Amino acid sequence: MTTDPQLSWSTPPAALVVCGLGGLVMAVAAVVTSDNAGRLLIGLAALGLLFLAAMGLRQRPRLAVEPGPIPKIVVRGLTGPRFYTPDQVLRARIVQYRRLGRRMPMLEMDVRHDGEERLIIFGRWDLGARPESVLDSLRPYLVHQ
Repeated sequence: MTTDPQLSWSTPPAALVVCGLGGLVMAVAAVVTSDNAGRLLIGLAALGLLFLAAMGLRQRPRLAVEPGPIPKIVVRGLTGPRFYTPDQVLRARIVQYRRLGRRMPMLEMDVRHDGEERLIIFGRWDLGARPESVLDSLRPYLVHQ
């Protein structure tokens, strides 16, 4: 008996918890500091971490496959899920981008959405897995390679 490959990917829950806790600690630090400029900077950093954690929770799972007679690729964003059939996925590939002096793999998907072509890019943070592994799991559900 073989096991099905993973069909949903999202930011690891532990990373979101750490971001949320870091944001709360920084918010407390912003309240107790006596330096006004420091209070502003620490407060902005706290808001940024809390926003990042909230976004990660809102977008779970970030990318998923709904198997069936016509499988659907589900991409969750801030406005909710978007569903794409295999015919709407024009291309999916791995592209190397430079980040902080290193080459980082990203999963790029070109999709047709409401008559327009859109580019969706997923990194390891979004997927919680190596983008190469995610693409390998997606291939059976895609028409265009």
